Amino acid sequence: MNYRLLLLFHLFYLSRTIPLPHSEIAKKRFPDAIIVGVKKAGTRALLEFLKINPLVKAPGPEVHFFDKNFNKGLEWYREQMPETMNGELTIEKSPAYFHSKNAPERIKMLNPNTKIIIVVRDPVTRAISDYTQSSSKRKRLGLMPSFEEMAVGNCAMWLKANCTTKTRGVNAGWGAIRIGVYHKHMKRWLDNFPMQNIHIVDGEKLITNPAEEVSRTEKFLGLTPVAKPTNFGIDPIKKFPCVKKSDGELHCLGKTKGRPHPDVKLDVLQTLKEFYAPENKRFFQMVNQWFDW
Repeated sequence: MNYRLLLLFHLFYLSRTIPLPHSEIAKKRFPDAIIVGVKKAGTRALLEFLKINPLVKAPGPEVHFFDKNFNKGLEWYREQMPETMNGELTIEKSPAYFHSKNAPERIKMLNPNTKIIIVVRDPVTRAISDYTQSSSKRKRLGLMPSFEEMAVGNCAMWLKANCTTKTRGVNAGWGAIRIGVYHKHMKRWLDNFPMQNIHIVDGEKLITNPAEEVSRTEKFLGLTPVAKPTNFGIDPIKKFPCVKKSDGELHCLGKTKGRPHPDVKLDVLQTLKEFYAPENKRFFQMVNQWFDW
């Protein structure tokens, strides 16, 4: 049974088992919107900032249903969601969906009206952040090759792809680089959802002007914006925006967020900038939105 038939079967099953809606009963619902990516672009920050709005509810950990856990079925997926009342909005966040080959079609099959949110940032900065996280997780910082070696050097022994063949001097097969070629992944989303169902968040502005970016996203979700500049403060150590509580206390992201990046050689940064320039232009034209990269 292919995954389309499996999804249809589960939808039929759920339609027979879900009780009739009642305005006063909280229940678990499939998400109205999904933050599908991009990894290391600010997806966790966006979700935490959106929760300033009391109508926004979200599960705790990333669910990864449409890429890694699809075989567990829709009942399992719904159970991961928070209970909500009518009028409240359920949002899921799994940033690996963006570059998944199956996620766009699977989400469309569940609900073609799902609102899709995509956070993007300068792909060079994103790649460095990706490398930093990977190094930290694997406890290989200082043992695995440098960012420069992975991006433009001879990193074949560390990659599944053979990086002796480069594209414009860059190991384009390395995941940290490949994810940042946004237009290749974006095409799959536009093949399944109209642009009016997709909202692009500027990950750089999410840091420099979080209230504006969050307010834009609230409007896209059909919510009355509540985010204001006074809702945010700056982490004195990481210099990253945090949510300011009513008592003035700052609620900042976890210690794994805002890690210091390694210093990267200027010639490598320039090579990456030149590599991404035509790829960025294609993405900008595709979404009819331009960024300062």
